[in-house]
Amino acid sequence: MNHADPVADRQEIERFQETWGRVRDGVGAVIVGQERVIRGVLTALFCGGNVLLEGVPGLGKTELVKALGRVLDLDFKRIQFTPDLMPADIIGTNIMNTDEHGAVRFEFRRGPIFTQLLLADEINRATPKTQSALLETMQERTVTVGETTHRLDPPFFVMATQNPIEQEGTYPLPEAQLDRFMFKLDVPLPDRGELNEIVDRTILARGVEVEKVLDATAIAALAATLDRVVVTDAVRDYAVRLVIATHASGAGAPEPVQRFIEWGASPRAAQALIRAARVQALADGRGHAGCDDVRAFAPDVLRHRLLLNYDGQAEGVAVDSVIAALLEGVPEDA
Repeated sequence: MNHADPVADRQEIERFQETWGRVRDGVGAVIVGQERVIRGVLTALFCGGNVLLEGVPGLGKTELVKALGRVLDLDFKRIQFTPDLMPADIIGTNIMNTDEHGAVRFEFRRGPIFTQLLLADEINRATPKTQSALLETMQERTVTVGETTHRLDPPFFVMATQNPIEQEGTYPLPEAQLDRFMFKLDVPLPDRGELNEIVDRTILARGVEVEKVLDATAIAALAATLDRVVVTDAVRDYAVRLVIATHASGAGAPEPVQRFIEWGASPRAAQALIRAARVQALADGRGHAGCDDVRAFAPDVLRHRLLLNYDGQAEGVAVDSVIAALLEGVPEDA
């Protein structure tokens, strides 16, 4: 059974649902369409996860993160990742200073990572060495320089963007870093109506004003409510069985997983599925999570954690099709 005590009451659930709606509407007033992407970003935000946004240029990925920064009363910084970006450009560095008495001492000059909402724009344009500067911070919310560990002010979120089609001058994200993203959200092309609205708002200057909705204290209070959403043993076990079945040798692995997946999801995926399910339940006005809530964002939790083998790559297999087979093949009850 769920060990959160006490269970979230109706007033807490309604407060979360109302706040969720205000933040969603605030971001949606700036971003045209992209309802699923907005829902995914907000889900990760409320349970403290990082998000990787992938889409071709011009789809509003950067604008989405900036809109979120406008709705939230949080410190916001942006880092444009480039091949010549160095780790010290992100985390900061020790510099040598001389005081009024002539004594030499080292002083730590903080980098842009010391913020609350960090936009890592075109993250795959930086070298693996520079990308690795984010690993500790994304997981532990700390920055270690030399022998000193600096703790970031909560909350801390990384929203990263990358372009899937332009490979020249880019570096694949290491698996260890990909695993630290709660979601990988694919940003789709707008349809005709959405594109007309985008042009209307941008070129014809019919913009909208966005007001602040949440601050750090309010986010922390909402996170405490998440901990009290009931997750039964059956629902938790369903999430665990989904993750186990992403491995070719795992119990219940469907045929596409056995044929095309080199390596499956880590335990972080099971944690992410449960955390996301709790947010989905509260956003829908419920104090308990079900298997449908686990499935709601399973593709976004899993797509960057499944590694295709040689056959899968040679046949051009889409990871999302393997995940669809997984969701169809793993029963709720076992």
